[in-house]
Amino acid sequence: MYDEDDLNLLIDADTELSSPLDKMPPLEEELEKPKPNPEEMLPLLHHPEPQQRMLAARAFCDLEDARAIPDLINLLTDTCPLVRVSAAYGIGRNPSVDAVEPLIKQLNLDWNGYVRKGIVWALGNCRDKRCLEPLADALKTDIAAVRLWAASALAQMGNVGYESVIGAIPPLISALVQDPVAPVRSNCAWSIGQLCRELPSNVVYATAIDALIQAFAEDPDLGVREDAKSALLAVGDTRGLQMIETLETEGWF
Repeated sequence: MYDEDDLNLLIDADTELSSPLDKMPPLEEELEKPKPNPEEMLPLLHHPEPQQRMLAARAFCDLEDARAIPDLINLLTDTCPLVRVSAAYGIGRNPSVDAVEPLIKQLNLDWNGYVRKGIVWALGNCRDKRCLEPLADALKTDIAAVRLWAASALAQMGNVGYESVIGAIPPLISALVQDPVAPVRSNCAWSIGQLCRELPSNVVYATAIDALIQAFAEDPDLGVREDAKSALLAVGDTRGLQMIETLETEGWF
């Protein structure tokens, strides 16, 4: 799977966007550096200077503190895009059911690609069924940098429920087959593999496995083929494993 460190592979105008927040570690990763003091950061979320509001919001990208959530939600509509993107990442570290609707609204309104990218990441971490439709729409219609994250964020639907998994797989399959950017297709393959683990052996599951097999056999990009293969191996589907063995025995690659 590709992440934010691989955005240099997106060879279109999307790569001209840059953000100091792109080196943020994953949500689960423990940070070694000393964390900011929340008692000092909370008042700064209301500071009149955008730079101070941005620094405070970024602090809650490291901190988990529910007291910050209302202010971070308010900062999603800040006039400064650096504040908005920092607030989105802060909510991603502090996911809340109260933040879902404001995130969706701002995703639909914000002109800045990096803000939308942060919002997509936060929506995935909220793990709420309301996030499915906006994430699927972002995967279909947004710029490549946002589609990249929307593809991986949809894997979080596996933590939401069966109906959300069923709803997430069709847009992922469509993007796996049609998206013009290889890293986006790779993330779709990874997410499909994650979601298949949550499914019984039914029509949706079989269709998803077919899509992974097709990507493994036919995608023009080696990285996508390898990620499709990894997804099939992780799922452990018998038909997928047999196809991998057959194609490799025949020297397909």
